[in-house]
Amino acid sequence: MTVLQDTSSLIAIAQKTRQAASKLGLLATDAKNQAIEAIAQALESSQNEILQANIADCQGAAAEGIAKPLYKRLQLDEHKLRDAIAGVRDVGKLADPVGQVQIHRELDTGLTLKRITCPLGVLGIIFEARPEAAIQIVSLAIKSGNGVILKGGKEAIRSCEAIVKAIKQGLTHTEVSPDVVQLLTTREETRELLNLDKYVDLIIPRGSNSFVQFVQDNTRIPVLGHADGICHLYIDKAADIAKAIKVTVDAKIQYAAACNAIETLLIHQSIAAEFLPKVAEALQDVDVALKGDQRTLKILPDIAAATVTDWETEYSDLILSMKIVESIEEAIAHINEYGSRHTDGIITEDLVAVETFFGLVNAAGVFHNCSTRFADGFRYGFGAEVGISTQQMPPRGPVGLEGLVTYKYQMTGDGHIVATYTGGNAKSFTHQDLI
Repeated sequence: MTVLQDTSSLIAIAQKTRQAASKLGLLATDAKNQAIEAIAQALESSQNEILQANIADCQGAAAEGIAKPLYKRLQLDEHKLRDAIAGVRDVGKLADPVGQVQIHRELDTGLTLKRITCPLGVLGIIFEARPEAAIQIVSLAIKSGNGVILKGGKEAIRSCEAIVKAIKQGLTHTEVSPDVVQLLTTREETRELLNLDKYVDLIIPRGSNSFVQFVQDNTRIPVLGHADGICHLYIDKAADIAKAIKVTVDAKIQYAAACNAIETLLIHQSIAAEFLPKVAEALQDVDVALKGDQRTLKILPDIAAATVTDWETEYSDLILSMKIVESIEEAIAHINEYGSRHTDGIITEDLVAVETFFGLVNAAGVFHNCSTRFADGFRYGFGAEVGISTQQMPPRGPVGLEGLVTYKYQMTGDGHIVATYTGGNAKSFTHQDLI
């Protein structure tokens, strides 16, 4: 694997990536899909090498005292790899996002305007742990016609090298140049990458809130940011108790280290006395440590007290804070105050409450009677995702192919000039949509 030593060599790599991406952007859909299938086959053939590399990463990270949530994200077993490869093939089945005509309009006879989707160019992806992210990102980048420069965390370096090696081998005998995919391996290269606004069109950081903020503060390149995943589940007064317990347990423990796992459970006061003992028993049976506000402690006196800090914390672990609220309005106010605009859910049989929650909670995902763990590009049918965006502007939520293309306006005339449409005898535009 190439290890870059200075800025000039990083620029050379970026130039090479951009050149390869420009050719990729013109390829037919079939050629891109063949390349994606070649990647899937290469990853399957390299499974043992990839998993052994991940074991070495995990052993090294454990020796350095890596945090438990990060360790879980770092682990790549046979099942995770299988699912990631399935995601690659799912991307191949999706419609090509490039070349879609969004507007086709006659401005006047012989003067037509089109707005057509096109690739962004080169993506810079910086991520911590979770090596399978490299697989998802590359498949989406190729399908959307983009080159990609990956920078994984130091804890996942062996895994990322093995994955990228397999991907490049897979691309060798396709119409897609292996140069569309590059891997950076040192921390110094992260800062250098952020300065390459001439060659890189979008930076997508996947990591802690402070890390995302660092990236945003140190680059002129547009940043698609996903930081903390402080997700909530609100148990409404009209909730089905059995349903609420089932969803709560899944949303917390199915994969506690994921950014879409819940960190805070809000309970309407009218059902707290009945619901809390039952949900606490279900959660403690699966080793979830519970914290509660003062009202919750009166019902569950043996759990730890929650503080304001807990409402602001993404545990990424088997820890859950609970709070009793007087109304749905108080629940929504709490979510909008402490949430990270990721994913928040409501459990209720009251459809008016659902409409209120959906309308007023400011988050990329608002869910009713289901686990927040569904907030995922693969589960949404995107094939995979490059990340989850919690910003207000689109793309928002799990970012798949549609978030990796932009558009350009194409106009065709026959000697038309603006002077014809100005002045006292100005001709009128027809502005007739053709699609």
